[in-house]
Amino acid sequence: MKVHIREVAPRDGFQSWPDFIPTDRKIEIIRMMIEAGITEMETTSFVSPRAIPQMRDASEVMAGVPRNVCIHSPLVPNLKGAQLALDSGADKLVVVISTTDAHNLANVRRTVEESLIDLKAIFELARERKKPVMGAMAVAFGCPYQGDVTDDQVYRLADAYISGGAASVILADTTGMATPPRIVKLLEGFTKRFPTIPYSLHLHNNRGTAMANLYAALEAGARTFDSALGGIGGCPNVPLAAGNLPTEDVVFMLEDMGYDTGVDLMKLIAAARHLESILGKTLPGQVMKSGPRDPKLAAAVCGITH
Repeated sequence: MKVHIREVAPRDGFQSWPDFIPTDRKIEIIRMMIEAGITEMETTSFVSPRAIPQMRDASEVMAGVPRNVCIHSPLVPNLKGAQLALDSGADKLVVVISTTDAHNLANVRRTVEESLIDLKAIFELARERKKPVMGAMAVAFGCPYQGDVTDDQVYRLADAYISGGAASVILADTTGMATPPRIVKLLEGFTKRFPTIPYSLHLHNNRGTAMANLYAALEAGARTFDSALGGIGGCPNVPLAAGNLPTEDVVFMLEDMGYDTGVDLMKLIAAARHLESILGKTLPGQVMKSGPRDPKLAAAVCGITH
């Protein structure tokens, strides 16, 4: 059975890094991940350079990445970002709005209603350019300022995306507040209410529950997941945010469970280790340290000789 991986390290991961990562290094990592079999990624983000300086080279990154082998889906917070992304050759747009006013104000300085007003123009532009839009719902499982988020808050935002013409949506556990029962409850309600809309799960590991949440989501029928090479990432407006699920850890577990990800684990591990050398800091990923199940391959990853 196929499970689709959406790689978010070039956007969610890099945006959280304090020191600017040279553009050619970003493109290098993106190329390695595509060579490993990644077929869709959030390649960058077209946001204000003042807000997130790491993303100031978004157009240059888009100009340097391989085409026609991977869907490049930059994140855009507003109409201006959408225009820049499409002019840079985006294959798909990812629009993000929080489910709560408190987080949306911290994230983009707008209420949810104010963000929704801008949404119509983004959808119209995307239709003109014949590009799909993916609607991301941040803090869908809990808000760092409000606390619990109701299912109705999630449904309301999903309704706005879907009625506007979104091709798919993302249910994001931006805060890592989800637990398996909460995952199952929301997915059961969401798929009952929106049975035909494709969705992805975006799981952060702030509280150490992300992999358990992924397993619970699998059992509940989810088949598309966001993950980040090396486990880097974290929302700038979530206090002490931890990273995403490491892509190589996710691929290791899914493949061993019998799911087909279409990703070459050894090439992915090589990309994660190379990213670690570029960033100069130990990354959260575990499989990049211990290697795959095969002892010989694991020894090769760890540099062990027998």
